[in-house]
Amino acid sequence: MNKDFVSIADYSKQDIETIFDLTAELKEKTQRGEAHHLCKGQTMSMIFAKPSARTRISFETGMYQLGGYALYLSPNDIGIGTREAVSDVARVISRYNDIIMARLFDHEHILELAEYATVPVINGLTDYNHPCQIMADIFTVKEHRGHLQDIKITYIGDGNNVANSWINLAGKLPMHLVICSPSGYEPDEQTLKRSRQTGISEIEITGDPKAAVHNADVVYTDVWASMGQEKEAAQRKKVFMPYQVNRDLMSHARSDAYVMHCLPAHRGEEITDDVLDGPQSIVFDEAENRMHVQKAIIVQLMQKA
Repeated sequence: MNKDFVSIADYSKQDIETIFDLTAELKEKTQRGEAHHLCKGQTMSMIFAKPSARTRISFETGMYQLGGYALYLSPNDIGIGTREAVSDVARVISRYNDIIMARLFDHEHILELAEYATVPVINGLTDYNHPCQIMADIFTVKEHRGHLQDIKITYIGDGNNVANSWINLAGKLPMHLVICSPSGYEPDEQTLKRSRQTGISEIEITGDPKAAVHNADVVYTDVWASMGQEKEAAQRKKVFMPYQVNRDLMSHARSDAYVMHCLPAHRGEEITDDVLDGPQSIVFDEAENRMHVQKAIIVQLMQKA
């Protein structure tokens, strides 16, 4: 297992399964109210260039439950890559803390943090990928379905960091993955090429939402305009409206298909209320599992460090 958790592409199928086994164990202990202070006396710096509710809450609470302490560092505290060189931030924090989590814009910054830090680095999100989210997502599917065999997952929407992370996962775990995006909004070509070369999964790219969700076990969506794309929001809304996950689209998927969204959701845009709050939705289960999966990742990295 690598020193850092920067991308799912860096991890093996066995590494992922090891994290899931520990996730299930830690989640059970949390639900029983059983102490599991596996990181007692250890500290985490959380660097935020992008704000987030779930990322901060899940990491901060999770580190507390592990018996450690998480320090929140806002954009004004660090100004990573502008106020101070990334390499210097990495070196300094490594002298103070036992692990670093960073939620950033530029993916090169997380790579540089990992290169110069002498402690483990966790990618809490970059514009390129969102590995902790997808680990929580697939763990949630496994929880509900009981297994991951013969699974078709359809992602509808922007070929963004979440889509790239699904493609990275498809290079490690066998699945039928369909990415459905409008022309010009497809996921990263190099990521797609690399995962296809493994031959582990069938990965399709299409622009037809109804065909994409046919026989899908999971229908997944995300916001149409991410942070930093606010000026494009109006245009994107026009382009993406035919890709809305609504009751009509879900009628073309399996009747027992799960609905997923990484949140925050723009209700009435990429997904309708009746679907997000409906019986097929496991959105809030996946949100909860962010914390449990991240705790397992922290423990695995800290034990190896």
